[in-house]
Amino acid sequence: MTSPVWHPYAHLKTQAPAPRVVGGQGTRFTLDSGESLLDATCSWWCMIHGYGHPRLVKAIQEQAATLCHVMLGGLTHDPADQLARELVRVTPEGLNHVFFSDSGSVGMEVAMKMAVQYHHLRGRPNKHRMLSLMKAYHGDTAGCMAVCDPEEGMHSLFSGFLPQHHFAPAPTAPYAATPEQVAADLDALRAVLEAHHHEIAALLMEPLLQAAGGLNMTSPDYLKGARALCDEFDVLLVFDEVATGFGRTGRMFAADHAGVSPDIMVLSKGLTGGYLGHAATLANDRVHDTFIGDSELHAFMHGPTFMGNPLACRVALESLRVFEEDDYLGRIARLNAILVQELARDSDLRAHPAVADIRVLGATGVIEVHDSKALKGAAAIAREQGVWLRSFGRWLYTMPAYITSDEEMHQIIKAMKAPFTANA
Repeated sequence: MTSPVWHPYAHLKTQAPAPRVVGGQGTRFTLDSGESLLDATCSWWCMIHGYGHPRLVKAIQEQAATLCHVMLGGLTHDPADQLARELVRVTPEGLNHVFFSDSGSVGMEVAMKMAVQYHHLRGRPNKHRMLSLMKAYHGDTAGCMAVCDPEEGMHSLFSGFLPQHHFAPAPTAPYAATPEQVAADLDALRAVLEAHHHEIAALLMEPLLQAAGGLNMTSPDYLKGARALCDEFDVLLVFDEVATGFGRTGRMFAADHAGVSPDIMVLSKGLTGGYLGHAATLANDRVHDTFIGDSELHAFMHGPTFMGNPLACRVALESLRVFEEDDYLGRIARLNAILVQELARDSDLRAHPAVADIRVLGATGVIEVHDSKALKGAAAIAREQGVWLRSFGRWLYTMPAYITSDEEMHQIIKAMKAPFTANA
């Protein structure tokens, strides 16, 4: 019998039947056939602790016995208050105010509305456009689609429906670039700001790692330069750390590599270790205090039903405790060392005619090919080796759980290389 579930990003005419997952433990999930697969994608980059982590499961169970949900409108509860305090503690300095929502996309919608209202309250209602980067991906809701790459992104069909924003070229200087190499990227950003700053409320950026837009990896010096330009042109700086937050780039947050603090930061995915949907939009005092006033317009009119959900807040608190107590940054450094040695430094793989580039940052590794046809069958080949991999477009990547062992990391990398070595 055909399932009534409508799957995401699927071509309905050609999609294969989806494997049915019946359980998961550690880095692996189990299918109804009994097949066990090592998850190399961290279930869309969020299951940083793996499946069935006893402390996270227990946290949800204990909270469920006390309070599953209550509206945050006019009320509060301990898990929300405690999580907000912890997020202020671990995020870059100055992000002292936390607005909860229920997904990364909604968290970004909150950030954009916050930026527009901030300028309006300061008497600059004309600053109501966003500035985003080419190769950007910020989510699938309408507001987020409008700030995703309008050319190579997945939402071009909706161009007539979406509001028009501004875009700067995607930075090209890699992570290890010198300040001189980054200068051209910052000049391009400056040019857009000089021309349009009078109507730009905020610069939106996935710092260091543009994830779903092609796993583009950029320099910390670009973040520093962007911070200075935003200050110069009275534009808020918004970091979308939905994918990069909680260790993915090798630091707790991508912003930490550059030692800069945005005006607004959005977190999700690893926030709860993937165990429940939740998001947080953090703002600094400058943004938050602008909303303190007497008019009706000073109220921030946004309130997702499940914002600050007690279950999600409680498991997020436990996720952060596990992260810090079990030295996840040390674990990520070990995973990175293996990725660098076995993937990034593989000269034979780099020389393969189908391979355009190989990039590694933190616990992320990607093989970019010239033509997406080169990745046809890559997922099936990996599955034969006991690994769950999903390519998209011209990119085959891994973002493993941080509990992944050295042996499992070797297994993942071997599966990633298999499509290029099968006929060698």
